[in-house]
Amino acid sequence: MKFISKSIKDTQEFASEFAKDLKPGAIVLLKGDLGAGKTTFVKYVVKSLGSKDLVTSPTFTLLNEYNAKVAVYHFDMYRLKDGAEAVDCGLDEILRKNDGVCFVEWPEKVKSILPKNCYVVNITSGTNGERIFEVSK
Repeated sequence: MKFISKSIKDTQEFASEFAKDLKPGAIVLLKGDLGAGKTTFVKYVVKSLGSKDLVTSPTFTLLNEYNAKVAVYHFDMYRLKDGAEAVDCGLDEILRKNDGVCFVEWPEKVKSILPKNCYVVNITSGTNGERIFEVSK
């Protein structure tokens, strides 16, 4: 599926629709350059899942947790070297819990610990400033 967002409102609406498909155990891999909008997308999905928590980038904490209709785990693997380092931090245990929804930014860093059946959201910038979301599973 491909979606082109021309505004924040478009992104909010797309995130809300995407959130409807998420069930406990879902893992969403977020791909895109720095500043592509990965955390912004998570922010609107988390809001659609019923959370009033402030969503911020977990770049320095590696993991942020949010209270919503289901638990939400938001990982940023940018600072990790590989999957072994994620295992050392215990992040693989959370990915396997199946009690909530996991979002993983920079999944290519830890692909060795990721299950096969994940959503993949690739976010790129268009020529006129729009954001292009390509979703696969």
